[in-house]
Amino acid sequence: MKFMKLIENEIVAIFLAIVIVISALAGCVNNADIDPDIQVSESILKFESAQDIVDVFEEVKKGQEPTIFEEAVGIAKSLVGARQVFGSVGDTMVMETSVAPTSAGDSAGSGRDFSETNIQVKGVDEADIIKTDGDYIYAVANNKMYIAKAYPAEEAEVLSIFELDGFSPREMFIHEDRLIVFGYQRINYKNEPEIEVGAPVKIAAEIMPYPYFRSSMAVKLFDTTDKTNPELLRTVDFEGNYITSRKIGDNVYFVVNSNPHYNYDEPIEIMPLYKEDDGEAEPIVDPTDVGYIEPLHAVNFITVASISMTDENKEVGKEVIVGNGQNVYSSVENLYIAQTTYPRYDNVGELMDGFTEKTVITKFKLDDGDVSFLGTGEVKGHILNQFSMDEYDNHFRIATTAGRITRTSGTTSNNVYVLDSDLELVGSLEDLAPGESIYSVRFMGKKGYVVTFVKIDPLFVIDLSDHTDPTVLGKLKIPGYSDYLHPYDETHIIGIGKDTEASDKGDFAWYQGVKMAIFDVSDVENPIEMHKVIIGDRGTESPVLQDHKAFLFDREKNLLVLPVRVAEIKGEKSRDNQYGEFVFQGAYVYDVGLDEGFDLRGKVSHNTEEDYLKSGRYMSYDKQIQRSLYIDDVLYTMSQAMLKMNDLGSLEELNSLSWE
Repeated sequence: MKFMKLIENEIVAIFLAIVIVISALAGCVNNADIDPDIQVSESILKFESAQDIVDVFEEVKKGQEPTIFEEAVGIAKSLVGARQVFGSVGDTMVMETSVAPTSAGDSAGSGRDFSETNIQVKGVDEADIIKTDGDYIYAVANNKMYIAKAYPAEEAEVLSIFELDGFSPREMFIHEDRLIVFGYQRINYKNEPEIEVGAPVKIAAEIMPYPYFRSSMAVKLFDTTDKTNPELLRTVDFEGNYITSRKIGDNVYFVVNSNPHYNYDEPIEIMPLYKEDDGEAEPIVDPTDVGYIEPLHAVNFITVASISMTDENKEVGKEVIVGNGQNVYSSVENLYIAQTTYPRYDNVGELMDGFTEKTVITKFKLDDGDVSFLGTGEVKGHILNQFSMDEYDNHFRIATTAGRITRTSGTTSNNVYVLDSDLELVGSLEDLAPGESIYSVRFMGKKGYVVTFVKIDPLFVIDLSDHTDPTVLGKLKIPGYSDYLHPYDETHIIGIGKDTEASDKGDFAWYQGVKMAIFDVSDVENPIEMHKVIIGDRGTESPVLQDHKAFLFDREKNLLVLPVRVAEIKGEKSRDNQYGEFVFQGAYVYDVGLDEGFDLRGKVSHNTEEDYLKSGRYMSYDKQIQRSLYIDDVLYTMSQAMLKMNDLGSLEELNSLSWE
């Protein structure tokens, strides 16, 4: 995963936003009949034939006029305007998580203490580009998989590099001596020309009224008993786009979005394809096994699949419905897919019936590799990311923002809803911070914490002890905002986001450097900001603002590691929206505690002095630190160029490995 470079040209930003928004809007083209009230279904309905599926998707195409592109432009402009002025992740567009702080692992084989991926829910692992078992490090870099001996650092070495023809790895899990990798695969399906992943398929406009892309994702299971020569045990291919995955025990669950085939000769050909190892491609499931929920939300096929990491012969589980998966939350027992639909207006600007902004939640049961549909519900507004959702005490909580704002117009309201195990609405808190938008959410047991922002950062403390009556207990208003909230303990939270300066030319603020703060929420009616540190000036970025898995925190070790690209203004600052010049990229390593706050222990970089001298404002992507972890007393930092090892205490460099 790359750092996202600053986009200073607003036209370019809008263009990128349009591409993203069109994808999201595709999920709302057939919702004219959806009742705006909460919808609940206790059992899933199934199509009777492939022709029924064809008929549904054909109706969707007819309902796409007036043009989806014009609607996307409007939303994209508003999103770019809001985020560029108010600043969520710098000048970039990002549309894409029970409490589980970063936990330390203990390998039965190594007996060493090591950090694990920063996850949302305890017991529910999330795939990433780097994993360790305390002995070895497994990494995805340069479109290859690497296995390296990691400890002791002085003896570290790359043991194997495997690059499979046509396969582009994205992220992975490990389980004992097994490795599972998700990525994209170039596949020559039977009776079809070979198509490179992501390449557009040319289809007449009258057949397909919006851009259509063919892609396939692949899951590859390896036996890594011999670390120098991993054995490929199984390959499973799904025609579609990989959304996300979770690992519970030795079972892995993942979500795939697949487009229907509109260039079909027979109805069955509308189905996306599925393939195992060297077998023949076939429809992902029989059409009569495809589920739907009334009122119908037919845009794509959503597959919730499961695969065993310990039994390569176990059948791959597949539950397929029509819909459009966007954000995913998973507990140990249930998986929820959130699909957002957006308002649409007629030619005179009137809201079209049924096209209100809402999020549809679909719930699936996870049981030792089995996946089954449980129900669905709807709430008003759209969600930010996976952290906007949570399951607690057999109830589902979700925080949404309804509406949108630009620099000059628009309105919003923020809401927290509680649904029971059947996804029936039982409690709501609406119209929180009108005119602002949610920038981060964290649910922690009986409480929820929500950050909204437009000019100043309110942190809301919400009481969720009564499922039927969520209420605001207190709030704190301070400059800046938090993109990510991480629990320090039950009464303290770490917030990571941006510092801001209020503009004197309008009701907005200019974002500045990266800000970290510790909030004391022990007095729920009067939360306070105990400590803060601001890194750099405008232009400073951290991948943690976009991806929680880049964050390393260990309370017992008083350790916090933040990958960051630092920009600083040289000389006197001339204006509030002035950008700094690039001066550093690497990891800031902090001692952190409630008494002393953030104490910078030191910095680690993969760049040399020569790199900094020649890089100017931007820098080489390859050497940007993306992840960090520790094994006992060694800190490991990873970029696409290398793995570097430093003493965790002194940060003295011990060794480094190049990803060649």
